[in-house]
Amino acid sequence: MDPAQQQLVAALDALDLAFVDAEPFTAGGCTYCYGEENFAELSGPPHLVAEDMLSAVAFEVDDHWHDFPRLYRRLTPSILRAAATNTLQVDIEVIPSRLLRAAWTTWPAAAQADALRDFWPTWWRATLHTRPEGAPIPARDVLSVITVATGTLRPWLDIWTSIWTASADAHLAEFADDVLFQAEITDLEMGFYGEYHATAELLPWLLTDIRDRVDDPRLDDPDHLAVLLSALPDTA
Repeated sequence: MDPAQQQLVAALDALDLAFVDAEPFTAGGCTYCYGEENFAELSGPPHLVAEDMLSAVAFEVDDHWHDFPRLYRRLTPSILRAAATNTLQVDIEVIPSRLLRAAWTTWPAAAQADALRDFWPTWWRATLHTRPEGAPIPARDVLSVITVATGTLRPWLDIWTSIWTASADAHLAEFADDVLFQAEITDLEMGFYGEYHATAELLPWLLTDIRDRVDDPRLDDPDHLAVLLSALPDTA
């Protein structure tokens, strides 16, 4: 296992330790969608929650549950482990939306929020150090999750810029091919609900910071380039 993957495993294990909930917890929620056996499962040890219930909590809107912040907080390590290993049965871009609803940056145990803050760059670096064909999740999806969760994009772009490896460049080629299709990058939103508008930061980064690392004919096509340039933020 390469160092980046080892660090990711360590970060996931650190989440497990930071989120140990020693206090008794009784889950509850929408009895139309879930039965007592589901609530009993969610009230027990988080690591014993089955994949289908874990995915349900990851996806359902917060008003489906009683004390949603605590329920989601208890299951956050399991949800993120499933996301990082591509075993979560729902779109991982919903994760930051639910984390924000659970107000993760204000969780009472500082170690929990700190463990999450340590996890984001570790997951991102591990993704970029794994070639796209071997990565569980596309770089674009991971970038979207951490951007929406943290409310910032630039630090993650700077990390990408700083990693000069074949794997990072392979992700870059895949990412550029994706966002340049039909000039999506000119109006690109990240997040399950489009919470973060990324164009103002992402487009200049693509056209300047890492332009010499992207071999895409659309960036040399005058017509396509004119469309991209027209979307650049006005700095006047």
